[in-house]
Formats: sequence, structure tokens, C-alpha cells
Amino acid sequence: MKHLIAFVLLVLLASCGPGETQRSLTAIGGVMPPLAFHLTRANDGAPVAADDYRGKTVALYFGYTHCPDECPTTLANFASVLRELGPQANSVRVLFVTVDPGRDTAPILKAYVNTFAPQIDGLRGSDDEIAQLARRYRVLYRVTPASEGRNAEVMHSDSIFFFDRQGQARFVSTSSDVAALRKPLVALLRS
Repeated sequence: MKHLIAFVLLVLLASCGPGETQRSLTAIGGVMPPLAFHLTRANDGAPVAADDYRGKTVALYFGYTHCPDECPTTLANFASVLRELGPQANSVRVLFVTVDPGRDTAPILKAYVNTFAPQIDGLRGSDDEIAQLARRYRVLYRVTPASEGRNAEVMHSDSIFFFDRQGQARFVSTSSDVAALRKPLVALLRS
């Protein structure tokens, strides 16, 4: 009995290591709706819709430029994966949708995403447009504007959605490490 308990504990401890990335990626094909939106691309000021990204593998991530940790880390990790992909990176678009359009003006958002990789598009829209897109993918966020004696506060889910070239939702990840971002992109580029 002691050996069985030791074995079970060893298996459980081993599952806390590199396998964590595997558990953070979930197949969502047929469960989540296809990519659909109408927003403005901060990179060039153009109005864009999901159809403009057909033919590309797309990652969708919600965040904001004033984020102190998660957003810049996620986008830096995407940039790393895109460099690894070499010429294949031209078939990928990372859509970074700001949940804080009041502070994330087009010039601020453009400068922010341009520091990471050319395949990252900063998207913004009205509060209603962003809320509609967030509801579509069950993304939670809250923006509490600054008030006297208090800085603005922003909370957002950290889910990253991956879509195939036809705009169908295929994967969601709750991890933003390089391996968790690479795996679905490579799989979708091969399909």
C-alpha cells in the first residue's frame, strides 16, 4: 500500500511540471462561435472586420496598454513565437483588443503593439462594440475610471482564443507562456 501511495504522489507531482501547458489549452471547435467583429485597427486607422482576417491563423486577446504585467508579457511571448515561425509568421495575426478605449487612443495603441511584432494588430472600438465582442467569447473585464485620489483600475480575463483560416474557433488557452502560444499556432498553420 505504501508503494501505491508513493507512486500516485509521484505521478501527481510530475503532472505539476511541463505538462501544465497541455492542460491550459482546450479545443473549442464547434463550441464557440466563429470570429466576428467590426472595430478599428489602430496600426493604420482602418475599419476592420473578421472577414479581413480570413486566410490567416488568428489569435484574439483582450487587454490594455497600461497593464503592468500580463499584457506586455503575453505580447512579448507572442513576438517570440512569431520570430520562431520565420516566414510562416506572415500567415498569423494576433488581435489585441483594448478593453480600455478611453485611455488607449489609436496613437497609444499603435505605438504599443508596434513595439512587439508587425503581425500584432491593436483593435479598438466603442465601449458597446468591445462589450459585444467580449460577450461573444465570454471574456470578463471591468474598467473603473480614475477618480479623485484613485488611479484607474482595469480587470480582464486572460484567455487567448485561436481561430483557423476560415475564422472558426479552434482553441482557447489560459496560459500565455511561449509553449502555450506556439502549440495552437503551429497546429493551425499545419491544418
